[in-house]
Amino acid sequence: MGIADGFLKYNRELPGTRDPKVRVNDSNEIYLPFPEEKTKQQASRCMDCGIPFCHNGCPLGNLIPDFNDAVSEGDWERAIRVLYRTNNFPEFTGRICPAPCESSCVLSINKPAVTIEHIEKSIAEKSFEMGLVKPEPPLQRTGKKVAVVGSGPAGLAAAAQLNKAGHKVTVFEKDEKAGGLLRYGIPDFKLEKWTIDRRLVILEAEGIKFKYNRKIGQDTTLKKLYRKYDAVLLCIGSTKPRAIAIPGNHLKGIHFAMDYLGLQNRRVDGAQIAPENDINAFGKHVLVIGGGDTGSDCVGTANRHFAKSVTQLQYRFMPSSERHPTNPWPEVPVTLSSSSSHEEGCERSWGWLNKEFIADENGHVKGLRVVELEWKNQSEYTEKPNSERILPCDLALIAIGYERPEHDAFTSNFKFELDRRGNFKLNDWQTNVPGIFSAGDACRGQSLVVWAISDGREAARAIDVYLMGSSELPSKELSKYQLF
Repeated sequence: MGIADGFLKYNRELPGTRDPKVRVNDSNEIYLPFPEEKTKQQASRCMDCGIPFCHNGCPLGNLIPDFNDAVSEGDWERAIRVLYRTNNFPEFTGRICPAPCESSCVLSINKPAVTIEHIEKSIAEKSFEMGLVKPEPPLQRTGKKVAVVGSGPAGLAAAAQLNKAGHKVTVFEKDEKAGGLLRYGIPDFKLEKWTIDRRLVILEAEGIKFKYNRKIGQDTTLKKLYRKYDAVLLCIGSTKPRAIAIPGNHLKGIHFAMDYLGLQNRRVDGAQIAPENDINAFGKHVLVIGGGDTGSDCVGTANRHFAKSVTQLQYRFMPSSERHPTNPWPEVPVTLSSSSSHEEGCERSWGWLNKEFIADENGHVKGLRVVELEWKNQSEYTEKPNSERILPCDLALIAIGYERPEHDAFTSNFKFELDRRGNFKLNDWQTNVPGIFSAGDACRGQSLVVWAISDGREAARAIDVYLMGSSELPSKELSKYQLF
């Protein structure tokens, strides 16, 4: 490494954030500029640890010590070359990945981990700043055509890789713009959408075609794509939301989280939202049901709507601030964490069972009946006597996960084999229908953006082998042994 004892000289340091009272007035990213010299110091904290567990912690298999070393020495071109070898879109993962690599950082055994995510974002932005991200269309075309259904991170990564291999790639997107949940799920204060548009300019210049507002089953059919293209890749996500099965869940004012977040992102983008379709938290008592990242995004968005109050309810008990012995390093720690949205204002409450939504005289939700839980262990609980109460609620946002992909329009044409959760069942990324592949949440289930990119890359290689008999596209396993 550039500085052998950097982890002893420097403490973990991240960019500061804008004042919460100020940033809730806009939808811009929350982080302040960070001096380049400090980023180099943070990279120098990477140890010469011998066995870099961060490789395994990263779903993409990023060669993290290699790019940390390059950054610590100020060799940005080498850092860029190393990072892009395994990651098509570090400008996304450097902003919104929960950084499982940091959880498995060897330094994190007894010190705060290396700031890998920040360093990755810095490399990505430096690559654009230095003009090193340029369209690189393939020198030759294979004559093969591939349809990618869905333009989320899995679809975009697969399209980029397949295009590099020389295939003609067309991406079909049901929405008006590309990005999937990057665009219509993740709030702008975490990922401003110009970052997506900037990347799309490159992809289009490289020869990838995008067709928007194309819903399978309405504007075209999977059968038509199957006939026209040599291979089809389904990257449709896992977007069927899990409903909350309690009395009153039909009342007005109760919405799925992604409906709320998608409307807000469109509003920020300048779209006009019809009043009858709008969901706005202004002046309301908001209950966010669900404790994950999506719930946190709802909290941040409600704060920007100037809700009267925001409460986040979670079913399970409050996590510990320390690792449990059954959750050792290098596993992702199951511990208490807070997001920037929570810092902006939110009452967080654990251990509540939702019993019933209460209606007003107009059929609109006005409250939620809950009861406190006493957990005996990880899986057993009892209801605490005399703990039932009604929480005020004008707007309820359901953020308790997703059941499966919305693939009814796909399964009506083909008898796909599905796993027990309703995801596409695959063999080397191919469904039971020859020539139809899948990647991302559609086959994995609800997961991380970094897993989606990894799946898209691996599926692209499998498609290339299917079409050509072999492939020169990199794989996650092979990249570990390549020299730079």
